[in-house]
Parts: sequence; structure tokens; C-alpha cells
Amino acid sequence: MVQEYQSPVRIYKHPFELIMAAYVRRFPKCHLIPVFVDCEIINQSQSEDGSLMVTERRCTIDIEAPRLLKRIAGVDYLYFIQKNTLNRQNRTLHIEVHNETFSNRVVVHESCSYTVHPENEDWTCFEQTASLDIKSFFGFESTAEKIAIKQYGSSIKKGKEIIEYYLRELEEEGVTSIPRWTPPAVSGSVNVRLQLPAPSAARAIPGNSAKAGLSSEDPASPTELLASSPDDKLDADYIRRYLGDLTPLQESCLIRLRQWLQENHKGKIPKDQHVLRFLRARDFNLDKAREFLCQSLTWRKQHQVDFLLDTWEPPQLLQDYYSGGWHHHDRDGRPLYILRLGQMDTKGLVRALGEEVLLRQILSVNEEGLRRCEENTRVFGRPISCWTCLVDLEGLNMRHLWRPGVKALLRIIEVVEANYPETLGRLLILRAPRVFPVLWTLVSPLIDENTRKKFLVYAGKDYQGPGGLVDYIDREIIPDFLRGDCMCNVPEGGMVPKSLYRTAEEVESEDNCLLTDSIYKSASIFKGAPYEMLIEITEASSVITWDFDVSKGDVFFNIYHSKRPPKKDAGAHSITSLGAVNAQLIDKSWVLGQDYSMVEKALICKEGESVQGSHVTRWPGFYILQWRFHSSAACAASSLPRVDDVLASLQVSSHKCKIMYYTEVLASHDFRGSMSSLESCQSGFSQLSAATTSSSQSHASSTISR
Repeated sequence: MVQEYQSPVRIYKHPFELIMAAYVRRFPKCHLIPVFVDCEIINQSQSEDGSLMVTERRCTIDIEAPRLLKRIAGVDYLYFIQKNTLNRQNRTLHIEVHNETFSNRVVVHESCSYTVHPENEDWTCFEQTASLDIKSFFGFESTAEKIAIKQYGSSIKKGKEIIEYYLRELEEEGVTSIPRWTPPAVSGSVNVRLQLPAPSAARAIPGNSAKAGLSSEDPASPTELLASSPDDKLDADYIRRYLGDLTPLQESCLIRLRQWLQENHKGKIPKDQHVLRFLRARDFNLDKAREFLCQSLTWRKQHQVDFLLDTWEPPQLLQDYYSGGWHHHDRDGRPLYILRLGQMDTKGLVRALGEEVLLRQILSVNEEGLRRCEENTRVFGRPISCWTCLVDLEGLNMRHLWRPGVKALLRIIEVVEANYPETLGRLLILRAPRVFPVLWTLVSPLIDENTRKKFLVYAGKDYQGPGGLVDYIDREIIPDFLRGDCMCNVPEGGMVPKSLYRTAEEVESEDNCLLTDSIYKSASIFKGAPYEMLIEITEASSVITWDFDVSKGDVFFNIYHSKRPPKKDAGAHSITSLGAVNAQLIDKSWVLGQDYSMVEKALICKEGESVQGSHVTRWPGFYILQWRFHSSAACAASSLPRVDDVLASLQVSSHKCKIMYYTEVLASHDFRGSMSSLESCQSGFSQLSAATTSSSQSHASSTISR
């Protein structure tokens, strides 16, 4: 595989002629580069007027490689051919380098150029590209490649230091200016050579200008104004000021990916900070980062995410009950986002608003975070590319472990991880209750490993002590609800009234753009036409979980098991007058107790009830979840109908019921692992956890909230 390198534009705030005087001092050998043993000029030519000089050198390099590898290769030194083309009239130096040793096995090519800065003729720009292609190397191709890349990365750093070293040396000798080349007089022949003028002829310049000009940190300095250099290239000053300290190879990956986007991407080019995040997320593997970024750019374009902050207006219900918001910054200057998760009714928000609205809210938070990072970078004068999130879990309980809500959270995390990598600098989790390990078990597998390392968890009041919150947030901006002195405008959340929940019709008509579908499904149940759902179980002790709401009428809920699959051409229950058809999975010819069996006692569910439960399967096979129409008056214990039953029958128009349901199958080990810490909690799920570990019988648990 060919390895490539592209440098940023390095700007020397010195004239081209002075840089050339410093450059030639590195030959024939340089003590600053120990691996550069020696070089000799093998060819040199010059134009008649002296404006153009071509020099070829044979350079000897002592690569730091294992002695065994050198013995296998049969060499102690490597030889390279360097061709320098100096154009004094145009003030350019082009350098081409290729390897002479092992040229039939390894192909090394390097190209460098020194040119005059297009906006300041007293400054000099330097650029460098290189490629390495190891075709074969005695079976040590991978080792040789790693050694070469490491050696080259080290020499790149040295290159800038060497020029600055010889510039200081010239200054100490009194050389601060070298006249530009001029054409020779017509009347005579003048042999113009690249030589140093006498100190007395030097032009005086400020002392600090003779030093390297790459150390300016002033946001208003000219260097910042040159961030977009000619041909939209990146310069080294800009990278250090706005993107941080990168290794030469990391700089190369950024520049090459940026160039590829400019040449191939038909759309808005993301900012350099955002491109760098995708590279970091893939450990600067250029191909993987490019694929990762392109998928995200396609997603952003498809859903118009670039315009989200301008177009998104959160519903009033979300503003009232979503307990999250921005709050100043942490000690490192990162924007601080506070989420009072324990005070938020996640189930109510999902039921009232749907996943789509919640996802758009989270995306707007991330988009705002990107904007705040850019703003803080300007304010604090250093690169800030991520934010800190403080999550307060006081109030977290079993309601937050509601399976559809957790599922919605996982789907949102997937979208965020795929499109906002490396944006979370630190996650502070405060006042974590006993139920937290369960939620963490469910959520953590979908979070990138590098992101998980940024999590800090504090139980109870631990955050108040040494090593707690004050290590990361200044005391004067700690929120008041955490016993701080700063007023926090983050809403407190609260329970969403059930009257605000969406109806089954609204769920059906929901237009999911960012998510392919909704977690909840809706179904109609008719008298004589039950709704049935098939679940195939291949592993005994798997756990079937369900959550459904009866939005209209009353229903019977049953679970059946069959060893043989229902026929694909099974008939259907239909009510012709109502025009509805439900697939019938239980064949009319089947006999209960022979062809299939009931594994759970029938559960009567009233209109308006929410039902959650689970069933631990005893055998593999086919399980059928069935909802049947239920007539309250017909099943009354007394021969006389109750008043409630009469009223219920009057409220049900036609013989039709409606439900919204969600089901999921968990492997036995996943279910036990996620629920094992809940045995002391008052919940049907904790009872199930204890039952599954002590018996091989089929057990179930259901809870009903009215």
C-alpha cells in the first residue's frame, strides 16, 4: 500500500534570499540531523545569466533500524538522489528526492518547494509532499514501512528547526538581509553566485523578526488572517492556533482529506475542526475517516441538518418538560451542557412527542455545541473542539428503564455517534442511584470506547469532595441545585400529563424522516378478529418483553406457544363491514393443548391502561402474542352488568379496539445481566430477575398502570 504525506504551508517571516542562505548551510552534513551522514555534489549547472541553478547531490542516510534487518538487507547506509532547482529570478526552490538504494523493491519520492508568499514578498512559504511504496523487502515489508514512517516523521519536525537554527546563526554573524538577484548588466558579463554579503552591507531589521515567525498566539495577528492561504491551503500557524498540536503525519491526513473533499464532494465543505474530529475517531486512518465522513455528509444533506439551528423551533411541551440546557463553561474553556435526566419524564416525552422530535432536539443541542466550540476557541485563544456534559441523576428510577424509552435513547445515541464523533470532552455523572448500573449496561455497548473513557461517575454526595466537581468546573459557576452559587436556567422537567400523549392515529400518521420508523406500532382489534404477532425463539430462556397501551376499548392479552410454525397461507379474521383484515396465525384446525398451548394466563386490559411485562421462555419454538376484543358486560362476575361496564360499552363505538405496542426479545444472559442489580427494587422486573436465576420454569411478570 502506498503511504503518502502532504505538509501544511509553513510560513517563514523572512525573505526568500535569507531562507536560501540558511538552507545551504545544512550541506554537506548537519549535526542537527544525525541520520544525515554526508552528501556530495554529483552534478551542477547554471544558466548564463545565473538566474537558474540546478544541483544534484548523492546523500548518505543512516536509518535507525534493527541491526538484524540491516544484515538481512546487506547494507549499512541508504543512498538518495536530491535534485535542487533554484530560480533566483522567480525566487523559488524546487527539491525532488528519490531513493537509489533498493529502488527495485522500494519507491520513495519527495517533493519540496520554497516560494514567496503571494501576499507578503518578505515572507517565504514551504510545502512538502512525499510517497512511499514498499513492493517487497525480504519479508519485512510491514516492519520496514513502520521504520520509514517513523524516521520520516522525525525528520519533518527537524526540518523547520534546522532553518530556524541557521537563521539565528546568520543573525549572530550580523547577516540580516541579502539583496535580491538582478539581471547582469548588458555591457559586461557578471557571474552571479549565491553567496553571503558582507555584514557591513546588511540591511537592518527588528531583532525579533530574525527569529522564527511561527510563534504568534495573538488572535489578531496577520498569521490568523492568512488561515486560508493561496489555493485554500492550510498553514502551520492556523493549525496550531485553531486545531491544536498535531504530528506531521496527522497534519498530512487532515490536508489530504480536505483536498479530497474540495475535489470530489459536491456540497458544503465541513469546517476543518469537524473534519479533524472524524480523523481522530478513526485514529487518523485516512480511508476509514473519509468513508465515515462521507456517510455523515450525505446524512446532513438529506435531512438539511446544516439549517437546523435556523429552522428548528422546539414545541412548547418540549420547552416545558425537557430538562437540559447550556450553562457557561468548564475549567478548560469547553462549553458546559447540563442534563437533569433524573427529573425528566422520558416515557412521557416519547409518548407525547415521539422519537423524531426528541432526536431533532438532541441534534440541535449538538449543532449548538459545535457553534459554541468555535466561539470559545476565539474567546480563549486556544483550540476547543468538544464540550463537557454534566448529567444529574437524582430522581432516576424504574420509570427511566422503560424499555421503549431506553430503545429510543439507543437509537438517538447511534445517530449522534455516527455524525458527531469526538465532540464529548468529558461526561460528569452526578448523584448516580443504585438503578444506574442497569441503565449503563443497556446503553454502554453503543458508545464508542474512546468516549466511554471520558465518563466520570459520582454516587451520592461524592461530587462535593476532593476530586469532585470543583476539579472540572469553577466553584462560582456550579449550579444552585448542586449546592452552588450560580443560578441555573435549565428547566426542572416534571411528569408529562397523560392527556398530552399522542393517539394511535397520530402515531400511525407520524412522518419519520431522521429515523426509519417509530418504536411503537399500532393495531386494530375487532370482535371475532384478534390481532396476533409471531415471535420465533431459538434459545430457551430467552425473554420476550412487551409494552402496550390500550387506547380504545378493552382487550384480552394472551401468549401461546407452538412447536410448529403457523402456515404462511393461514386465513384471516375479517369483518367485512368494517373493511379490516387481521392475519390469523392460529389455524382454526389447531387444538389447544395439542397443537399449541397457552403459556400465560389471559390478562384483561382496560381502555387507557399501560401494560408492561415479560415472559421467560421455557422452550424454543414459535410464540404468538394475541390481543382479543373483550366485552366487559359479557365477562361480569354477576348476571347483572355493572355500571362501569355499561358506561364502557357506551363509550366504545363499534366492535373495535386499538392498541399501541412495542415488543423486544432479549437473550437470557443479557436480561439477567441488566436486571441483576434490581432485586431490591419494588418492580415486576426485579421479581422476574430473581425467578429466572432460581428456576427452569416459565415465569412472567406484568405491571399495569392506570
